[in-house]
Amino acid sequence: MASSDQHRVTVESLRRLLAVADAALAHLDLDELLAGLDAPIRDLLEADSCAILLLEKATSELAGNRFAGRIAAERRPMKTEYAVGVPLLVGDELVGVLEVGVSVQRDFTPEDVELLELAAERVALAIDRSRALEAERRTAEGLLKLQTISDAALAHLSLDELLAELLERMRTILAADTCAVLLLDPETSELVARAARGIEDEAEHRVRIPVGKGFAGRIAAERRPVVIDDVDHADVLNPILRERGIKSLLGVPLLVRGEVLGVIHVGTLTPRRFGPGDVELLERAAERAATGLERALVHEELMRLDRVRHALVSIASHELRTPTAAVLGAALTLGGRELAPEQESELKRLLVEQAQRLADLIEQLLDLSRLEARAVQIRPVRVEVRDRIEEIVAAVAPTLADRIDIEAEPDLVIEADPVALERVVSNLVVNALRHGAPPVSISAEVHDRHLRLTVEDRGGGVPDDVRPRLFEQFSRSAEAAGTQGTGLGLAIAKSYAQAHGGDLVFDSGYDAGARFQLVLPVGKPRASSN
Repeated sequence: MASSDQHRVTVESLRRLLAVADAALAHLDLDELLAGLDAPIRDLLEADSCAILLLEKATSELAGNRFAGRIAAERRPMKTEYAVGVPLLVGDELVGVLEVGVSVQRDFTPEDVELLELAAERVALAIDRSRALEAERRTAEGLLKLQTISDAALAHLSLDELLAELLERMRTILAADTCAVLLLDPETSELVARAARGIEDEAEHRVRIPVGKGFAGRIAAERRPVVIDDVDHADVLNPILRERGIKSLLGVPLLVRGEVLGVIHVGTLTPRRFGPGDVELLERAAERAATGLERALVHEELMRLDRVRHALVSIASHELRTPTAAVLGAALTLGGRELAPEQESELKRLLVEQAQRLADLIEQLLDLSRLEARAVQIRPVRVEVRDRIEEIVAAVAPTLADRIDIEAEPDLVIEADPVALERVVSNLVVNALRHGAPPVSISAEVHDRHLRLTVEDRGGGVPDDVRPRLFEQFSRSAEAAGTQGTGLGLAIAKSYAQAHGGDLVFDSGYDAGARFQLVLPVGKPRASSN
């Protein structure tokens, strides 16, 4: 009877075991559960310390000592003179190790081990329940966060408004410091920064990243998420990311029906390990954002084409009508009756002037149609820059050529498309003469592997209300309403510059008039052989 009693759990032991069970059932939150189990488990074996070591599923690692590691590896109870530990199991799945210790040497009995195993069964079930509830809570929170992305994607047709809303929400749901969207330019196979939060310079400078290069380029090429834990030691092509102190990055592709629309990435100013949950959340958010972005891009293109159509109708009914009527009237008058020599001379002058105006307008409209259809082909050839500038000036302003200063080295030779160069420079010169004031100057130099050709005048400059839409088609100031022109020149010039892989920019810091700079990639300049 005494032997049987030694192996029977005492009433006091049962009471203590029930206290452990009560603690396991009392808390749903994992941290509260673990804290609440400490005292009952120590009391169960009259121990001095208690440790519950949980297995990290992502790494299959157990944060603890070698003793706990052996218990986890062999999945069986073990004891020493100062500690006893048992595995925490839910079915066949290991969730961790339960370990108690004493400060004075002690011979733990089989009954002690059995009690700890019984306690471990209840603790493991409570931990599993708490983790499941926590996963459900995270899933619900994630769904709510994704719903905010869906709401934004459905609420806006304007691309700029949609991007502004999406970036702010993306940054919030990922608890990130920065967020940026780059959209794919299929013509150049480059990602172009369209909007950003926390790194606004990226969007303002319209940073372009080749597909396959750097962080964003890899995401687009491989069509999968990319995580960078340490930006300082990674292949990051965009220098702005390092300049702004970003330490960690997570980016995913924006996909629509399997096609890459662009890339979205978030970053932090302190080191962070973006986990699988972060990656999945950004992927799901990107799926919803991509749908809204595609719709906004289509809407933007339709609105742009509608504006072009209305503007073309307006030009046909106004700009074309005036020179056409003048040409027709002069021709009918000249062919209908005898005129005094001075009348005939004036009509011929009017006929030539209005015919030239009509030809210029038609040429601009043809340029516009080719650029809109992306049918312009850039064919770089050897160009002697100064000679080419002089030819362009002589063609567009033959009577004023001597009033235009040209500063360019005679031996400056580049590889460039002469037609694109002529379209840009001629538009800038005509604008300076028509809307500015002398002196007009043109300078050209190669710096940082780019041709930088500047045209400036000393007129009144560009009105503040026009600057935001300076390069938009058919954009004209109120002061220019009474002058010739269609508002197409700068839009066409910028489109030609961009088709050449460069850009046309307005220098807003120049307060003596208006200054525009054409920037074209040309590599190193070559000396002329002449």
